[in-house]
Amino acid sequence: MLRWILILTIYLLIDIYAFQAFKTVFKNKWILIAYWLITIIVMGYFIYQLFFNFNRSIGLTPKTNQAIGMFLTFFIPKVVILFFVFGEDIFRTPQALYRLFIEGKSVENNYFPSRRKFISQMALVVAAIPFSSLLYGMYKGKYNYKVLKYVLEFDDLPDAFNGYQITQISDIHSGSFDPETSKQKIEYGIDLINQQNSDVILFTGDLVNNRADEMHPWIDTFKKLNAKDGKFSVLGNHDYGDYIEWKSKEAKIENMKALEAVHKQLGFNLLLNENRFLQKNGEKIALIGVENWGAGGFKKAGDLQKATKGIRSEDFKILMSHDPSHWEQQVKSNATHYHLTLSGHTHGMQFGIEIPGWIKWSPVKWRYKYWAGIYEEAGRFINVNRGFGFLAYPGRVGIWPEITVITLKKKVTSNEIS
Repeated sequence: MLRWILILTIYLLIDIYAFQAFKTVFKNKWILIAYWLITIIVMGYFIYQLFFNFNRSIGLTPKTNQAIGMFLTFFIPKVVILFFVFGEDIFRTPQALYRLFIEGKSVENNYFPSRRKFISQMALVVAAIPFSSLLYGMYKGKYNYKVLKYVLEFDDLPDAFNGYQITQISDIHSGSFDPETSKQKIEYGIDLINQQNSDVILFTGDLVNNRADEMHPWIDTFKKLNAKDGKFSVLGNHDYGDYIEWKSKEAKIENMKALEAVHKQLGFNLLLNENRFLQKNGEKIALIGVENWGAGGFKKAGDLQKATKGIRSEDFKILMSHDPSHWEQQVKSNATHYHLTLSGHTHGMQFGIEIPGWIKWSPVKWRYKYWAGIYEEAGRFINVNRGFGFLAYPGRVGIWPEITVITLKKKVTSNEIS
């Protein structure tokens, strides 16, 4: 509770400071009253949802996410304004001290020079950028599905799998979807996945936020996913129900059983530290699925040794592992050659700047070295999917929801060309 009191106190101080820019630009008292009225409503809704309406046995809900989203939408622009106003005060303060000690009472106790309207106007214009972006992210951006296509070449890919197409999705987080408002948009995303007509669909974890029943309103929608060679899945850190309070250990165990049943209802072949072989024209590739393994305090249930039982060293291997830190710390340097690893987890932080071929940036890069897209080291590849859904902030800005399509190709050698 003390932490939240400190956060709210800081928020209030920032709000008061940001108000200085509004007061400088707008002289109409009704606009200034509206500023504080909106502030009180947003903060009141945030406090109500997180302190009085939050159920620790359920966790984040669409309404909780909405409260967080509105809070961030109004708070972040005020932080931007703060930099301008505070920057101006760096110059105003020495002037005030000079007038205090040199001019004394001759300035009638009004030691600080007036704020410059231009600085406040510039602050409001710049702050409008994150404000409008966050609003867009909440109402449009979170459904702005992007199909990202890659072609990866391998020397030892079995000939029968040359041109084999994989669709990867990740981080659905069905508990964040509002069945009353999101159904049509989610169905559009499902149709887009099916339009890729891939050979196989691979889901890399976080089906729910916490509870299996979060997926119940969406079973009929997601079971429409279709691929020639089937659909396979693994668990993510949120699927274990570790982030909410359960009435008993037995209730948590039952939830996991219910989640496994949901995967089956969706037509997913859930791989729990195990493997399957995809076969074509007498040749095969190994599909390996591990439970969640994550650095930095996340659950470490993944067991590569158990998951690869029965697989030969010469087999072509695709590994499904939710958290990319697993690839960084255990997979890419493993004696066993994992040709392609598919992960998710980071969401690209749901916020960043990305212009293909020019720039790819998000604050999440300070937490994860491999956070979005394809990476390659020593002939081993990983794709970190940006996620289909969203969590906490109910939107996406710059880092859009992703459907990955990967085509496997047999690398043509110079001898074969000649």
